[in-house]
Amino acid sequence: MTTTAKEASAAIDPVVEPYVESGEAFRRLGGLESPAVRERYDVVVIGGGQAGLSVGYYLRKRGLRFLILDASERIGDVWRKRWDSLRLFTPAKFDGLAGMKFPAPANYCPTKDEMGDYLESYAARFQLPVRTSSRVDKLTRRDGAFVVKAGDLEVEANQVVVAMSNYQRHRIPDFARALRADVVQVFSDDYRNPSQLRDGPVLIVGAGNSGAEIAKELAGTHEVLMSGRSTGEAPFRMDSFVARAFLARFLLRVVFHRVLTVKTPMGRKARPRMMKQGTPLIRVKHKDLAALGIKRVARLAGARDGLPVTEDGTVVDVANIIWCTGFNPAFSWIDPIDLPVLGSDGEPVHERGVVTGAPGLYFVGLHFLSAMSSSMIHGVGRDAKRIVDTLAARSA
Repeated sequence: MTTTAKEASAAIDPVVEPYVESGEAFRRLGGLESPAVRERYDVVVIGGGQAGLSVGYYLRKRGLRFLILDASERIGDVWRKRWDSLRLFTPAKFDGLAGMKFPAPANYCPTKDEMGDYLESYAARFQLPVRTSSRVDKLTRRDGAFVVKAGDLEVEANQVVVAMSNYQRHRIPDFARALRADVVQVFSDDYRNPSQLRDGPVLIVGAGNSGAEIAKELAGTHEVLMSGRSTGEAPFRMDSFVARAFLARFLLRVVFHRVLTVKTPMGRKARPRMMKQGTPLIRVKHKDLAALGIKRVARLAGARDGLPVTEDGTVVDVANIIWCTGFNPAFSWIDPIDLPVLGSDGEPVHERGVVTGAPGLYFVGLHFLSAMSSSMIHGVGRDAKRIVDTLAARSA
């Protein structure tokens, strides 16, 4: 549901107060213009994907006044804008958010468009106040309240939940600029289908799930090479009988959700490594790629004569490169003076999503926020509920 504050229901209507900006008092004394209006909420949620909508669901149940801001033009666009053939790696029985199952057979893997439409329907069903086309430019604190700016919009909130992943800014090596102009370079979230590429070999840089899925698709039309460190793989086929009956649930709901957490010794040991590499391959296996004739090459080290060169000195003569090298966080819009909540690596400093250095500020949706499942559709709801419980107690 896309809405403005005026269209939101009474349970979430903002408090609207007049305010006087610096230098405006003289104009008001002369009756030249009326005071501006600033919207105020109990909570502002930044991000309207599965993390933000999950937070909104629990805020709604608590009866708090809140607004969700999302940069996309339409709820679910973050999924719709992925590559054309993408299907979720997990079956529908693990793809629903709290309060609404995914409307598909339990073992069906939804398309990316179906997931986008599901999120849009979810927001409508629970009447969540999502204001789209609202990219947040700044989050700061003023006079004891949080201030969120998105273009011309400015809202105040007692508390703020940043509900988005770490995956925001392309991570591309510097030597990419030294490659020849006729080498087509595409980042994974800009890739749609093979028609974007030239004839000739394709180098996939990055061996995680996105790289493996795109490599498999391109093997039908191009010679494909792949470079990157192995991320491992699930030790079974997700579409096998034993996976459908038991193993998929065990991996997703036990290992990722309850074993690999910040509360367990195994989880704390694994977390630093998992923060730096991709999730193990879920659907496509290494032997699948080999069977398709996809050739593995060493990791890239730089460029020579306008072409990529590997660590072993091999020059890789390709016509296309797809960068599946991951993302860096991009939280520079959080005021570093009023809200010094980012570490030296640009990542938020928090305790399972609670920012102790800035009371009232929270994160949901980050990779391994509290568990391996924290950034996954089936796992984000648990963090969302815990954060809303925490902020509601603080509001009481």
